Amino acid sequence: MNAPRPRPAVMTVTDAAAARVRELVERSEQPVAGVRVGVKNGGCAGMSYTMDLAQTVEKGDEVVETQGVRVLIDPKAVLFLLGTTMDFTVDKMSAKFVFRNPNETSACGCGESVSITPAKPETVN
Repeated sequence: MNAPRPRPAVMTVTDAAAARVRELVERSEQPVAGVRVGVKNGGCAGMSYTMDLAQTVEKGDEVVETQGVRVLIDPKAVLFLLGTTMDFTVDKMSAKFVFRNPNETSACGCGESVSITPAKPETVN
């Protein structure tokens, strides 16, 4: 029997995002297991991304370990985030995490919310 093929990571993390996550974890006053990323209903386009420092890895979390950081993806968000790249950008007026998500179908004008269609789970033959 063939070995199962490796699963691709749900999300990729740019160098800039990894550096910012490391900085946030190092500054935390409490032990941190990683950064938890998810999505929630709300905003004018229907959904928004969530990020929090996580003290523990929860059952069902998808764990992406890369560049010395750990990103924990809420299991309810996995199909919404498949193929997403997490970046951190700094410009003259702001510094923020940015999600480049191929599942986004639209975004609001203020940039705070998006419309996301869940990725279709891969079918097995």
